[in-house]
This record gives sequence, C-alpha cells and structure tokens, in this order.
Amino acid sequence: MLSPLRLALSLLLTVLATPCLASDLPEAVREALRTARIAESAVAIIVQPVDASPALIAHNAEHAMNPASVMKLLTTYAALDLLGPAWTWQTTAWSDARAVDGRLGGNLYLKGSGDPRFAIEHLNALLRQLRVRGIRHIAGDIIIDRSAFAVPEIDPGAFDDQPMRPYNVSPNAFLLNFHSLQFSLQANAGTVQLWQETPSEGLRLDNRLRATAGPCTSDWKDQLNIRLINETAGPHLLFEGSLASSCGEKTLALAPLTASAYVDGLIRAQWRELGGTLDGRIDDGSLPPGARQLARHESPPLADAIRDINKFSNNVMARQLFLCLGNDSAPATTERARQRIADWLSRRGIAAPELVIDNGAGLSRTARISAGSLNRLLLDAWRHPAMPELIASLPIVGIDGTMKKRLKGSPLAGRAHIKSGTLEGVKSAAGYGQDAAGRRYTVIFLINDPRAAAGSPALDALLRWLGEQGHSRSTARNG
Repeated sequence: MLSPLRLALSLLLTVLATPCLASDLPEAVREALRTARIAESAVAIIVQPVDASPALIAHNAEHAMNPASVMKLLTTYAALDLLGPAWTWQTTAWSDARAVDGRLGGNLYLKGSGDPRFAIEHLNALLRQLRVRGIRHIAGDIIIDRSAFAVPEIDPGAFDDQPMRPYNVSPNAFLLNFHSLQFSLQANAGTVQLWQETPSEGLRLDNRLRATAGPCTSDWKDQLNIRLINETAGPHLLFEGSLASSCGEKTLALAPLTASAYVDGLIRAQWRELGGTLDGRIDDGSLPPGARQLARHESPPLADAIRDINKFSNNVMARQLFLCLGNDSAPATTERARQRIADWLSRRGIAAPELVIDNGAGLSRTARISAGSLNRLLLDAWRHPAMPELIASLPIVGIDGTMKKRLKGSPLAGRAHIKSGTLEGVKSAAGYGQDAAGRRYTVIFLINDPRAAAGSPALDALLRWLGEQGHSRSTARNG
C-alpha cells in the first residue's frame, strides 16, 4: 500500500504526464483569451481524436452558441449525404412554339433549379445552344421560371446595412452570376477610370470619383459612396468618393439591382452579343404544360460547389444549397430544408437538440449550435464515404481559402483543414487537425463575446498546441 506522500507524488506525475485534461484549456490559449479580455465562459472548445477516443479538451461543450460561417459544415455535409457528391443542377430553355426560318413565334422559357453558381459563361453557353439550332429572333417574351424555390426576397440591407454587398443577395431558383456586377477602378493623374466588366443593358454609370494622394489602405472600399438612381430613362449608378492613386487597379463587386432587373439587363446584353433579337419583355412566370425543351446547361458536381462554399465561405451559395435540401418533392422553403436536416441528423444519430438553423450559411444573428453537436457531426463525417470530399472542401491552414494567411510558414501550415467564421461578436473555427505524430483530431473553437474579433490569437494558440501533441511518440518512432 502506498504511503500518502508516495500516493500524492504518483498522482502529480500522472497529471504532469497528461497533455491536457478534458476540462482544462492549454495555458497558451488561456493567456491569449486573457490578453483579448475574453472570458473563458464565452468560449467553447473541443479537441478529440477522430477515432472517438476521449477528448483532450471539452470546454463548455454543450453550450448553444452562434457559430457564424461554421454552420456551413452542417449544410455541406448534409448535402453530400442526402444528394451525393455527383449531384448536379439543370438550367433549361423551353418554348411553347416552333422556330421557323430563325424566328421563334412564341415565348422562350428559362427554368432554374437553384444552381448556386450559374454564371455569365453558362448563360452564354445556354443561349448559344439556341443560336446554333437556328433561333435568331424571339417574337414573344423571355419568361424566367423560378418556381423551384418558394421563398420571399429578403431585404438586402437588413443584416448589416450593406444592401449592395453580393453576400446579401437573396436566394433564387434562377440565381444568375450571384446577381452581381464587377467593376474595375484605377486612379491616375487626378482622375479615376471606371470600367464595367459585367454587361447590363440599360444601366448607365455616373463616375464622379476623385483620385487622391497618400497610401492605399485596406478600407479603400469605405471611401466610395455608390447609389442606384432610378429614372424614367433607366437606372444609373452614381459613384462618388475617392481612391488613392497608390492603390493601382482595384476590382469591386456590387449587387445594386433587383433579381428581375439584373436578369433582364444581362440576358438582353448576352442575347444581343450573340446576334439575337427580342420583340417582347423579360419577365417572371411559369413553364406551361406541353412546352418543348430546346437547350440545357448541367452544372459541375456538388463536390465542386462545396469547395467554393467552404474554402471561400460563400454565403449565397450556402443559402442556395440549404434550400435545395428542401425541394426534394415540392418547391423549396426554409421550413422544408430545416425539417429535412433535422430528420437527417436523427437518422444518423447526431444529437443536436439546441440547433437553430435559419439559412444554412451562418450569416445570422439567431443561428445556434453547440461545440458538442459540431464535434459529433465531424466525427460522423470522418466515417462517411464522402469524408474525402468534405475535408477537401475545407481551407488548409497557411495554404488556401479563408485560412491562407493564418500560421503561414509555421510548422502548422498544411496540417489542419479548418472552416472559420466571423460575425460581429462571433469568432469560430471547426475542422480537423494533425498532431506531431500524425494522429488526427476534430477541432472546434467558438467565441461569443463583444470582443470576439480579438480572439484569433487564441485559435492560433490552440492549433499550435495541437500540433505539439504526440511529439514524444513521433520522436520515438523516428528515432
């Protein structure tokens, strides 16, 4: 029987030999949180081997928290399982009349299915199919069928009072080029040149920008004041403000037009560039019974789309994908998408009783999930046949995506696939990391605090700490 002294010494040695008790935070993480003045009660962290061995850290694991863009992990994993990595979207062209001598006597119908990245080049290819089939003139209207989604348009300025930012675009079954216009700006010799890269027939530009001296700052966009002015002669964009000459050429993406106005301007421009003419309007409507399919565009597979969603945290694409989960048997609604995800989680045995999901992108003040639920999701995904596709979609620390500049050049670069998230008052990250011995872990990191923006060093400290684990095993194996 051990004496009290020897027993105490044995317990002390056991504690010292343990990398980190499940209820504890590494000291480097604690120090970073103290420096940022973020309370540990506002933080949830889990680090657990992917083989479901006991967690190294489980701090505030079941607290419901706002995950910001980390919510995209739930949306994309559910889509991979429910739809499959090879799932594609179809955008089709139909008519209720036949073309005679290059003239289509009735309407042309363009039907969307929710493709999250149907872009200008895809529209051009779809319309070109009509031209090579001999259609030159459309005597009727071009009708856009958006009936795959039954969702109202959102106020683009409601979330953060930035109505022209492309990430605030509403979901749409016929989402075209993210409903965004791209511009190039260059300040030189006292003037600012402005080029509209994305065509939009009928939209005029009023350039009143001034070139200024001084350094080019990271907030150069904030020096611009851009307004859409609707007039009888048509809409025009007024550009006011300044751009430093030292900025060189800059690109700017804006979403100033309604979905209908955007589609109208872009389709007219593209059809005219292809040598086509149109008598009627471009309007919303439904595909009639008996219409004949003329052309079709098939998107790249879902696995490609989720790379864009997760690598670059594309909110519009995530919202589109979320709704696509809700149109398996009827037009998509937010409630159907929520219910399908809830049913899917139940079938897979992933407990998430606190889950609140409203758009699938995490661009939300009301979304909630716990670190524990995210961890259960990632552990389940690790065993799923589509695991390689999900992990390949996550940003690689120090290498690409939204984690490209984090820990760049450090030993951690390339050894963790982490989806990050940021909102005012929220800093989050979740994914998979590797220790020094090559063992893989789930990593969940959530902060909900007014000072969350200062929490990045705490995440870096956590990833560094994980990278140091298993060092003794690695040394022994390599020695």
